[in-house]
Amino acid sequence: MMERAESGQKLYTRMRLWEFPDQYLIEPTDGSSGSPLSINRADGSFNLLDGVPECNSLRVPKIRTIFGVVGMLRLVAGSYLIVIAERECVGSYLGHPIFKVTSLKILPCDHSLKSTPEEQKKMETEFSRLLNVAEKTPGLYFSYDTNLTLSAQRLHDLGDESKLLPLWRQAEPRFLWNNYMLELLIDHKLDPYLLPVVQGTFHNFQTAIGKEIVEVILIARRCTRRTGTRMWRRGADPDGYVANFVETEQIVQMNGYTASFVQVRGSIPFLWEQIVDLTYKPKFEIVKPEEAPRVAERHFLDLRKKYGSVLAVDLVNKHGGEGRLSEKFANAMQHIISDDVRYLHFDFHQICGHIHFERLSILYDQIVDFLDKSGFLLLNEKGEKMKEQTGVVRANCIDCLDRTNVTQSMIGRKMLEIQLRRIGVFGAEETISSHPNFDENYKILWANHGDDVSIQYSGTPALKGDFVRYGQRTTRGIFNDGRNALARYYLNNFSDGTKQDAIDLLHGHYIVSASRDMAPPSQKGGLENIASFPLALLVILTGFFFAIMSLRLVRNDIKHLFFSILWASLTIGIGAFVKANGRIFCNRPRLHEPRR
Repeated sequence: MMERAESGQKLYTRMRLWEFPDQYLIEPTDGSSGSPLSINRADGSFNLLDGVPECNSLRVPKIRTIFGVVGMLRLVAGSYLIVIAERECVGSYLGHPIFKVTSLKILPCDHSLKSTPEEQKKMETEFSRLLNVAEKTPGLYFSYDTNLTLSAQRLHDLGDESKLLPLWRQAEPRFLWNNYMLELLIDHKLDPYLLPVVQGTFHNFQTAIGKEIVEVILIARRCTRRTGTRMWRRGADPDGYVANFVETEQIVQMNGYTASFVQVRGSIPFLWEQIVDLTYKPKFEIVKPEEAPRVAERHFLDLRKKYGSVLAVDLVNKHGGEGRLSEKFANAMQHIISDDVRYLHFDFHQICGHIHFERLSILYDQIVDFLDKSGFLLLNEKGEKMKEQTGVVRANCIDCLDRTNVTQSMIGRKMLEIQLRRIGVFGAEETISSHPNFDENYKILWANHGDDVSIQYSGTPALKGDFVRYGQRTTRGIFNDGRNALARYYLNNFSDGTKQDAIDLLHGHYIVSASRDMAPPSQKGGLENIASFPLALLVILTGFFFAIMSLRLVRNDIKHLFFSILWASLTIGIGAFVKANGRIFCNRPRLHEPRR
């Protein structure tokens, strides 16, 4: 029997943070009669107080308004409280306000460091720097009133007793971004402070069709089980959790009706990696290929439990390095295919090229029978279920960003038209394209969605986004794709390693312990102490410059030919060395022991 939540256990929506020299005090200021929460700045311990202590000349606090407690992390010697310093209301979900986190604040409870050994202080400093990276985490959303981690269908199907529980207890753990960070607060039964946060996207718009007002919402929920950055989290783990797994829900509301359609994306579900080494496209490496069928089976078993039947649409190339992955994926699926699990390969680049994305209609014709059978959620004016979704399309390319987003937007558009016909807004032959304002807003909705998901995984907006945004490829869009591809290359090699460490720390994939026999994350040895790609690039460019200058002077003095050859040889030698030792020059993650 589930425990019922006590009455009055709603989340605090606004709080005052008192920063005393020896403690942080969080006082609810939203009209509720809750007890202030004290956090000791020496050891991070919690305590509920009867009221705010008096201030005096020796205890002068800093005061600020906060909008939620995200959680707490413990490092080597100190603890760190994470709160929401700024928020922005971005719309509503099923009638409840939705907020975006615009500023996180990390508050150290590390006064105990004064009596900590010097080596532990160094480690603490290194780890706490990762939290500064974590402060900039994009795409965080929350609601004080409804469970954002659940789709409309799963929310509707919650039992009455489950709906009485605190939001954090209703939450789907894989989409709860601060799941690990809440653990310490959960242990102290601080339910009114336990704010569930998701990472993903939230976009919506309203438009008129005749006299009817239609609202369309697009939500993405990123899974935290194998979360990370583009090159440092690929494939699946042994339990079948895949990198960049995102649940995307499209909702339309009008005249009291609510219709919802869910799609998912995720990396190719077996063990593979693509370790950066300064090459533009590092080689794909399949790890333990004999394990592929078992890992894929685990992944699809989990999908079937959560979504029903599954259609896996594989969008990767049939040839080259991608072809090896596609072949392994297809072979692994032969052991899994059943009435409830289907696999379809669609060579996106071969069929659509780089400009003919309208040829995705070929793919739609191949999957329309599955979409008709799996359906969508439809609720009437009374909130009664008239129809439900019984299956899901799982799309993937290599990154599950660009080709995937173009494909999902096409499927979402087709399903929205079917839903509007079912509700009675559209006629039998009517389409979104028949309504220019609706069409423009819908394209922007999916383009922004694709950009947000891409920024969280790769650090740049999505490629091919001009087609989603405008319905056609543009010269400017192709130029932006080239610029973003170069930016991804730089971030993958020289930035994402540190970002990956910060993500692993936040989600508990790496547990910090003073008893561990380990070096601080930034400590390097041998060549890595002096290896620097910017420095190597500077030397190469300098050598190239002097080689050119010497060649220009050869006509005046033949000895300059010798210097030209010397500088050219030096430049080529350094370039070859950098390429051969590419991994040494890259910013690699340092936290190698994942939490199990």
